[in-house]
Amino acid sequence: MLLAAQLFPLAVLAQQEAARPSFADFLAGIRTEALSRGIRGDILDEALADIDEPSAVVIERDRTQAEAVLALEHYIDRRLTPKVIATGREMLARHHDLLEEIGHQYGIPPSLIVAIWGFESNFGRFSGVRPTITALATLAWDPRRSALFRRELFDALDILNRGDIEFARLKGSWAGAMGQVQFMPSSYLKFAEDFDGDGRRDIWGTHADIFASIANYMKGHGWTDGDTWGREVKLSPEARSRIANEVERGNGTCRATRDMTVALPSTTWQALGVRTLRGGSLPAKAPDAALVVGETRAFLVNHNYDAVLEYNCSHAYAIGVSLLSDRIAGSEPLPRPAKAHKPSKRKHTKQR
Repeated sequence: MLLAAQLFPLAVLAQQEAARPSFADFLAGIRTEALSRGIRGDILDEALADIDEPSAVVIERDRTQAEAVLALEHYIDRRLTPKVIATGREMLARHHDLLEEIGHQYGIPPSLIVAIWGFESNFGRFSGVRPTITALATLAWDPRRSALFRRELFDALDILNRGDIEFARLKGSWAGAMGQVQFMPSSYLKFAEDFDGDGRRDIWGTHADIFASIANYMKGHGWTDGDTWGREVKLSPEARSRIANEVERGNGTCRATRDMTVALPSTTWQALGVRTLRGGSLPAKAPDAALVVGETRAFLVNHNYDAVLEYNCSHAYAIGVSLLSDRIAGSEPLPRPAKAHKPSKRKHTKQR
C-alpha cells in the first residue's frame, strides 16, 4: 500500500504531461482566447511573439520554493537591521506630505505603507527583472498550478491592453508579481490606484500610485483605521505548554492561518499566563487576539494583522512588516546589530 501511495502522484503527473499540449499549441490557444476576451491583436503580437519556449528557470523556482527558510526570530533579525529601519524613517520623512495625504484618505498608517514597500522591493530599489508574460505563460502551461496562472496571464494581458504599462517595462518576480508593490495581475486589477491622475496605475515608478495601491490593498483586506496590529508578549514555559495543549488552532487556506491560535479575549490570555513584555497585565479592553509563537518570541495579533497576512501569508513576513512599521514610526534609538549566530531552519512554503 505504501508503494502504491508513493507511485500515485507520479502516475497523475504522467497523465498531466501526456495530456498537455506543446508550448506552441498552448500559446496559440491563449492568443485565440485572448482575442475573444477583447485583447487587441497588436498587444498579443508584441507580448507573445518572442516566447519560443517555457522558462526553465521559472519552472525550477516553482518546484523548489518549499525549501528550508529562516525561523521567525532569525528572519526578523536579518530583515529588521538598523540600516533598514533608518532607510524606512528616511523614506517616511522624504515622502511625508504624500504619505500623510494617502494615509488619511485610505485610513492606513504611513509607516505601514513604507514597511510593506521596504519588504516588497527594498524601498523601490529592486522589483524583479523577469518578463511577466513569459513567467506567467510558463506557469500556465506547466500542469502544477495551470488554472491559477492561466487566469493571471489573461489579467496581465488585460493590463497591457488598458495601457497602464508598456510591454518592455512589464517585469517582476519569477511568479509574476509586479512592480514595487509586487502585485499579481489579479490584485493589480482590483487594487492598483492612479493617485496622481495621469491615467495610468503605475506601480513600477510613480510613488503616488505605489503608496496608494498598497494602502488600497490593505483597506480592501479589512485594515481598521485607528487600531494596531497587535503586540509582542511574554510567555513562561508553563504558559506556552498550557496554551499548546488547551487552545484551539486557527484554520484557513494557507499554513500561516493554521499555524496560530483562534482569537480570544485579552482576559482569557491573561488567565492563561500571557503577559506584556515587561511582565505586566494585558490591557483588558484590547481587541480579541490570536497568538503567534516562534522559538523564543510570541505575539498577540488582531484583525489588522490578518490584513497583513493577506499581502503575504507568512508569519515571518507579517510579523516582520508589522514590527518594521512600529520601528519606522517610533522615535527610539536604532537597535544595535544582532550578534552573529547560526540560523536554525524550519520548512514552510512561502505564499505569494
